[in-house]
Amino acid sequence: MANRSWQETAKIAQDLRDASISRVEPPVPDVPSVLPRDVKDIPKQLLTKEEVLITEALAEDLLPVLASGKLTSISVTNAFLRRAGLAQKLTNCITELLPEDALSRAKYLDSYYAKHKRPTGPLHGLPISVKEHIGMKGKGLNAGFVGWWDQKGEDDAHVLKILWKAGCVFYARTTEPQTLMHLETSNNLYGTTVNPFNRGLTPGGSSGGEGALLGLRGSCLGIGSDVGGSVRSPAANCGLYSLRPTSYRVPTHGWAGTMYGEEQIVPVTGPMSTSLEGIKLFMKTILAAKPWMTEPALLPIPWRDHISHLPATPQGHKKLKIAVLWHDGVVRPHPPITRALHSIVQKLKSFPDLFTVVDWHPYNHDEAWEIVSTLYFADGGREETEAIETSGEPWRPLSEFIIKENPNVKQLSVDEVWYWTGRREVYRAAYAKKWNATATGKTGGDGEVAEEGMVDVILAPTGPGAAPPLGQSKYWAYTAQWNLLDYPTLVFPVTRVDPKIDTKQEGYVPMSEKDEFNHVLYDDPEVYTGMPVGLQLVGRRYEDEKVVEALGLMREKVGMPF
Repeated sequence: MANRSWQETAKIAQDLRDASISRVEPPVPDVPSVLPRDVKDIPKQLLTKEEVLITEALAEDLLPVLASGKLTSISVTNAFLRRAGLAQKLTNCITELLPEDALSRAKYLDSYYAKHKRPTGPLHGLPISVKEHIGMKGKGLNAGFVGWWDQKGEDDAHVLKILWKAGCVFYARTTEPQTLMHLETSNNLYGTTVNPFNRGLTPGGSSGGEGALLGLRGSCLGIGSDVGGSVRSPAANCGLYSLRPTSYRVPTHGWAGTMYGEEQIVPVTGPMSTSLEGIKLFMKTILAAKPWMTEPALLPIPWRDHISHLPATPQGHKKLKIAVLWHDGVVRPHPPITRALHSIVQKLKSFPDLFTVVDWHPYNHDEAWEIVSTLYFADGGREETEAIETSGEPWRPLSEFIIKENPNVKQLSVDEVWYWTGRREVYRAAYAKKWNATATGKTGGDGEVAEEGMVDVILAPTGPGAAPPLGQSKYWAYTAQWNLLDYPTLVFPVTRVDPKIDTKQEGYVPMSEKDEFNHVLYDDPEVYTGMPVGLQLVGRRYEDEKVVEALGLMREKVGMPF
């Protein structure tokens, strides 16, 4: 970094962002000088009717009208640029807009359509937003570190190349936290990103910029990353869909971040969307490109949606067995989360021919956190520390929490890395055994596992409550559990917090110190009025398609969100 103070670098970053928004035409409207707590409906008051219709359309609704020429790519791109600019003014979720690049791309796509009378690809003209640390050629690539401000992307990330070839438009880059290891979004370059439903609460993290932008409908499809809940926490907090796919399915080449090459807890690229169909579109497009041909770490598994992955009765009817994780044995979720679980279970049980619902008893989830939080920073946090201290920027409180205040973070020797990786594998095997034991069929010989009657998916909380107050997202285990196991996990919106129904439980006896901390956060249920409540559906490794199909069936029958 040039000889600048970290504050001077932060001002440069913010000035660049503001300048990018100022170049959008027509200009992005000003927002009220004093903002209300809930800002999610303000864009509808400031944009044109056509812009509102475009930006509130789902990805699967936009694509047909773009592919038929009923809407131009330029009109769609410009609408999303203006709404994204408003989202920045309301929640601080943007690192930069890309008006010149995006409109040049849109102009090309419109010219192509005018000449050939067909779209360029399956995502023709669809605007897609991107988390900042997913690299773009020639553009800044700082991953939330002030000291990395001068880094530039040498090339477009692999995942972006595939989406570009499919015809999309990149128009917005979004915020992430210092270290990329918060379930919130706060760094010293841009400050704190807030939740559009309540500016005193977090949108989640680390893909919280995407969460806030999508929550304000400044995007319909975005790209994030996940190593501990980073696409799922923002989706749940902002009323969205997201998929944490099994590792080595979606490209990750071209990211910026510390500890490149570690394989103990593997980070993944994941889609975030305003619709379930948006998740499917992303996965189908990426895997149709056979990314494993150029990124050899990826497994050669296409998106297998041409067949059903759900079990069927002898009569050929789908039959899904769903296990419900009510709590993890360490921290009990707040009343809105428990109500959401009960609501779904009650509705599922009204379709006994389609769904069997059983309880899932947590297996040593406290041990899982010990393992995963040890393996997150096998270097004792050295690379994170160096990246922070190279600029003299201060540690953000949640960076200190997950590294300095985490008793499991220590410099590991090679032997110790092997030991903890072995612990991971033993735990994975024990969890698989527990899952296998849910089968009701007979076990075959030679260790064959019976699959008949086995649980298909687990329905679980995404977090211990709705979006927490800023600075209080300190319980990762409801999401990090599945990173340790490397299970595909799909987040979806269910309901909203209603303090009249979701009352505080008086006389509650906490299960643990962490449970007590979480319980106190719900002292005033009114704080969470109207906040989205999202849950997650969990499958076994490489059963990503099954999880998506299962949620589709559940939504079809019970009508979520309520």
